[in-house]
Amino acid sequence: MSDVHQESSGSCDSFDLAQFYQIFFEEAGENLDLMEQMLLNLNLEEANDEQMNGIFRCAHSVKGGAATFGFSDVTALTHQMESLLDRLRRHELKPNAMMVDVLLESADASRVLLARHQSGETEAPPSSEDLVRRISELAAGQVPGATSAPFAASAMVAPVALSTTPTVKGDRQLEITIDPRGRMDQADAVMELFRDIVGLGEIVELPSENPELRVFKIGTASSNDDLLDLFAFNVSRDQVTIRDLSEMDDSALSAIAVLDAGSHADDLPPDAPPAPAPGYGFFDGAPGLPSALGDMKPVLAFKSPAKESGKATSQAAQQENATIRVAINKVDQLINLVGELVITQAMLAQNSRNLDLSDSQQLLSGLADLDRNTRDLQESVMSIRMIPMSIVFSRFPRMLRDLASKLGKKVDFVTMGEATELDKGLVEKITDPLTHLVRNSCDHGIEMPADRVRNGKSEMGTITLSAAHQGGSIVIEVRDDGRGMSREKILNKAREKGIDVSDQMSDAEVWQLIFAPGFSTAEVVTDVSGRGVGMDVVKRNISDLNGTVEIESFEGRGMKVSVRLPLTLAIMDGMSVGVGNEVYILPLSSVIESFQIKESAINTVGQGAQLVKVRDEYMPVIELEKIFQVPRFGLNKPGDIMVVVEADGSRVALLVDELLGQQQVVVKNLETNYHKVQNISGATILGDGKVALILDTGALVRRSRH
Repeated sequence: MSDVHQESSGSCDSFDLAQFYQIFFEEAGENLDLMEQMLLNLNLEEANDEQMNGIFRCAHSVKGGAATFGFSDVTALTHQMESLLDRLRRHELKPNAMMVDVLLESADASRVLLARHQSGETEAPPSSEDLVRRISELAAGQVPGATSAPFAASAMVAPVALSTTPTVKGDRQLEITIDPRGRMDQADAVMELFRDIVGLGEIVELPSENPELRVFKIGTASSNDDLLDLFAFNVSRDQVTIRDLSEMDDSALSAIAVLDAGSHADDLPPDAPPAPAPGYGFFDGAPGLPSALGDMKPVLAFKSPAKESGKATSQAAQQENATIRVAINKVDQLINLVGELVITQAMLAQNSRNLDLSDSQQLLSGLADLDRNTRDLQESVMSIRMIPMSIVFSRFPRMLRDLASKLGKKVDFVTMGEATELDKGLVEKITDPLTHLVRNSCDHGIEMPADRVRNGKSEMGTITLSAAHQGGSIVIEVRDDGRGMSREKILNKAREKGIDVSDQMSDAEVWQLIFAPGFSTAEVVTDVSGRGVGMDVVKRNISDLNGTVEIESFEGRGMKVSVRLPLTLAIMDGMSVGVGNEVYILPLSSVIESFQIKESAINTVGQGAQLVKVRDEYMPVIELEKIFQVPRFGLNKPGDIMVVVEADGSRVALLVDELLGQQQVVVKNLETNYHKVQNISGATILGDGKVALILDTGALVRRSRH
């Protein structure tokens, strides 16, 4: 990025733009994502102005930022996109699928180019000439690659009109000359500021005798210093000359003429009807005339002596200050500090239990307040990392559109619960498994249109992605109304692979077979899926997040995959249990019930496995004392308390000595600080300063099956 930094700083003297790089790349990515989402939701038959203006604003914002930082390749591409979108929003062209395709391709290309600039790559970037050509041809009303044809007269750009000095609204009439020093996009960016910032004023370009200079007339209430400060994002002060037109005599003013924006008169067909001359202020506000400021939202706030301008920019500043960008490492550091605070508070609470209530009433009251405030602080800080599932869901419409087109299928994608929030760390790790599940639904689940019609279904299949909170967990479901899974096919495939199965297995047990490594019932291997890999990785990744996967399938009707995850991996509610002198933590979301039991109620079956009968249901018994080889030292007898936990759709009974209580615990990653330990998902520090291990209930359940 050093070369870009030097170029930018050179054009803005001491004004260093490097501090805005990261913000620009983040905002550009958000704008491209938003544009893609709106393009996918665009109704080609009834596209409304709000939709087209929104898409235009996204492309315009990316172009403006790219021009500011000197990313000429991104500027050139997004400028062509903007030109096409401008004609669409002005109803000079009708949107079609070809335009949507090329705009989506252009958004992808822009991401690639921006990523190269962000990483500082110096190799030649992939060429975007073909995209630029296709967009240009579409903007001209032509079919890309076809012979150029004249566009309808009704869509012609307005012809040339000559006039005396145009009128522009504003308390002050100024002439501004800019020396762009070979970079014309800098001067264009100045023009766009007047369109984007409400209350700034109006601007028109004047003809220049020197082709290397750009001359503008401006009507504004802002001072010269305010304008120069604003322009500093695009041009330095020494590139701008400002003259007050009120100080110029009539002869100088009458010598200035302006060409209205449009093509040259020679370019129009001879029978083209004459266009009305622009009003230049005489008919401002007349119905049907476009606003001089356009419909852009304010993007920058600046000081202005004018009352009305100050009011407008104040609103812009309020919009900007509604959110603030913070580096994720700062948030993580804050969460770690709050975690340490939670541990310290727990230690104080532990040590205060032996205090005399009558002598330490004030201290105990303060500790109670500290407990309450610490919990509120912890919940507030944790909420900072929580982001809506819409961040994940938004990537799938484009993927499904391309995939369905490639497979020749028709798919309607439905999302529910996009506002449901999940910890950012989990969102990043769950994206890939969800992507595979959605692709699997499209490839294996949804049938070809002709097959669906033959089976009495609509030719368009439906894939539904939903998210919802259930207790202390989030449940994400991927559903489709496709062919579902064949129980017979799965059992036959399992036997071929040497897996021990029987016809008496329940459906839930049969569906779990697809998570075996290398298991696939696909008859044809494609580059989409069906290579015998994927579902086992999905299951493993979700299990690593202390999550579970459940499947429901109805042959010929569809399939549902449910993923259950904890809301966060940083702090959790747990139940502490004692085994010998050791303390273990069970995730509270996994605990079903606990009860005291007599030793005679435990039955021993083949190979030493133990079962306990709970309300006519036999459950495997796991003795934590044996699993973790807890020493007894002959001081206490084995426990007689059972804690029933559930994971992966199955339940087991854990044999422990005592129940110590429920508490919030700060999860410490063992792999980061030590190494992976079987049947353990993490560790925490208790109120007395001792370390307690957090049990991996999923691993314990899987252990009982073997």
